[in-house]
Amino acid sequence: MATGDLALVLHAHLPYVRSGEPGSLEEDWYFQALQECYLPLLAVLEAAAQDRRQQPRLTLGLSPTLLSLLGDTELNARFLAWLEQRLQLLVQAPESHAGAAMALTRQLEGVIRQWEACRGLLVPRFRQLEQLGVLDLITCGATHGYLPLLRQVPEAVRAQLLNAVREHERQLGARPLGIWLPECAYYEGLDQQLAACGLRYTVLDGHGLLHALPRPRYGVFAPICSPTGVAFFGRDGNATLPVWSAREGYPGDGVYREFHRDLGWDLPQERLQEVGITSPRPLGLKLHRVTGQGCPLDQKQPYDPEAAAMRVEEHAQAYLEGRRQELAGLSHSMAQPPLLVAPFDAELFGHWWFEGPQFLAALFRQAEAAEVQLVSLREVLARDRTLQVCRPSPSSWGQGGYHTYWLNDTNAWVVPQWQRASRAMVSRVNRGVRTALQRQLLTQAGRELLLAQSSDWSFILRAGTTTDLARQRIERHLDRFWRLMDAIDRGTALPEGWLQAVQREDGLFPALNAADWVSLPSAADLKAST
Repeated sequence: MATGDLALVLHAHLPYVRSGEPGSLEEDWYFQALQECYLPLLAVLEAAAQDRRQQPRLTLGLSPTLLSLLGDTELNARFLAWLEQRLQLLVQAPESHAGAAMALTRQLEGVIRQWEACRGLLVPRFRQLEQLGVLDLITCGATHGYLPLLRQVPEAVRAQLLNAVREHERQLGARPLGIWLPECAYYEGLDQQLAACGLRYTVLDGHGLLHALPRPRYGVFAPICSPTGVAFFGRDGNATLPVWSAREGYPGDGVYREFHRDLGWDLPQERLQEVGITSPRPLGLKLHRVTGQGCPLDQKQPYDPEAAAMRVEEHAQAYLEGRRQELAGLSHSMAQPPLLVAPFDAELFGHWWFEGPQFLAALFRQAEAAEVQLVSLREVLARDRTLQVCRPSPSSWGQGGYHTYWLNDTNAWVVPQWQRASRAMVSRVNRGVRTALQRQLLTQAGRELLLAQSSDWSFILRAGTTTDLARQRIERHLDRFWRLMDAIDRGTALPEGWLQAVQREDGLFPALNAADWVSLPSAADLKAST
């Protein structure tokens, strides 16, 4: 019999890349995620749901910006042409990689069939899996804003949460009870904002629970409850390291597909231009295997899908056996069955680790025989079990465990920009507007403010990858915000067609309400009222 439970938690998120031009790098990010992660993940979950011998369970966070992309018919109408473009390029694969190219061709053709079968409508498929009890769907911040850096203007935090809840309900038909905090970042008092928005549970990195006050009796192996009634789950390092670490875990195995060697770098630029790709870039067409730790890219060997499939089964078995032993050991020292929480970025499964969806499918098949019970976070909380009341510790799951990855010499410049714009938004909302046009301008200003707050751009600035793009995105949304505010406050005329173009480009969150930025009562106000 199982001696405890394993909760797999995936966070599916992309920044709002809608404003990228057709064929842009940003559009590639989205389409590669569809091809390698979201469509394979849906196929795995739906197949497992139809197999009566399996009881798949997964907690899945769908960020509001990702939901906006998934529901964008104009953007998604270009996906099939993008796939066909890659099928054309695969014909140019070297003869030595014919097996890998053939397997990838079949995978792309399968993605096309899957896309056509559902007419590109993925959100209803996620909703159906939740109705079947396979998925526990949770939300995130509206644009993945890093909440501890927005806390100086608490209305900015509330707007991130309210718009997340509203967009989740609009697209999925039910209000979310759980949330994946952006970057798992928590600050003292955030639970009060979560509770006020109807959010009842979330996940923190391990030290968010281990440093809680009082110290949780069961560490990260049982959820705790904050004084405001929000439940917190803690990440178990032993349950996550084998899966996410390319150095110490499964993705670095030599038979798995190599992420960094891409046909987009290998083909002549003239060939890329023939199909409409203007410059060398990763295309999501990878035909090599990891080969070995430290192996130079130019010495990577051809990928063998059959060998990788066999290794997936071995690694799934090893992972479940490790969790069985971990749970068995914990059960001897706990007065209740232990819980292992394993949170991951969803794009690990398929994008960063190509075999990741196959690994999940193998876990679902093998879990019962391995005596490991898979559960969702909502199922855990539905049990009649008392939670210890603790105050979680400020934390994140970024490098260093706190806030330094999003507040350092590469990206700190944007924080006062967020604060200035947020205070201006709160001030303007509290003064009100007089005309329907001003209300329209203020609503769009709210969208631009939320988009400027995305932690993705701060992450990229720190990582040092596409930093020009990240800076341009932040500055673009802030510039649009201030133009809109000037049009309201000073009557500054906007260029003809400018507002309509911005609304078309940044048209997410159709239910956004500027009242989300109405002033919250201060601590002094609350004290006076009592």
